[in-house]
Amino acid sequence: MVRAGDREFPWREGMTVSDILHQLDDGYPYPVARVNGRLVSQPDFPRASVPDGSEVFLIPLIAGG
Repeated sequence: MVRAGDREFPWREGMTVSDILHQLDDGYPYPVARVNGRLVSQPDFPRASVPDGSEVFLIPLIAGG
């Protein structure tokens, strides 16, 4: 299992941060993720592997005015 926020997803071989985002399908832009404490920037999401048992934190873009 992989945990992302308050949701859990079944782990599969070759899983990436992009796969987690596709499963979440919440429409938010996430420029950065943290996988087991390691920061991953958005351009690296398709190559950033997510090991079984990982904690993934998606860090949303913050804007204000």
